[in-house]
Amino acid sequence: MSPVPVRFHDTGLTACRFRSSMLVRCPRCARIAHAEERADPAEGGRHRLVCRSCGLSRNSWLVDGRWPALWLRTTTRHGEIWAYNLEHLDLLRRFVAASLRERAPWYEHGRKMTYVARLPAWIKSAKNRDEVLRAIDRLRESVTAG
Repeated sequence: MSPVPVRFHDTGLTACRFRSSMLVRCPRCARIAHAEERADPAEGGRHRLVCRSCGLSRNSWLVDGRWPALWLRTTTRHGEIWAYNLEHLDLLRRFVAASLRERAPWYEHGRKMTYVARLPAWIKSAKNRDEVLRAIDRLRESVTAG
């Protein structure tokens, strides 16, 4: 009897959906910080960067005119894996781990080029699944380990 395949159904999300809340490298102490985009600019700015380790708090994401580096970012022998936040990383992990990947039929209305549809072929490939999952798990541990 063959094992039941792990299923993933593409919900139609794009990478922009996850960009409002990002985990980044703090420009002061190089530890994990949180950058968020606020819906109400009257709260003191449209963007906010906060580091709990050193207490840095800014109303701008830009550091010396550049975006801060993403925390959830690593390189494999095939290429780079990155995610904006843990929710984004979880979606990527569920997609890579699934042996059966489903999406809406071509005749359905809605978004066709979703986040998972735009992933590079080496991430989608079953032969790289174990290596990609190990890299994703290392990224998750870098956040949860403290």
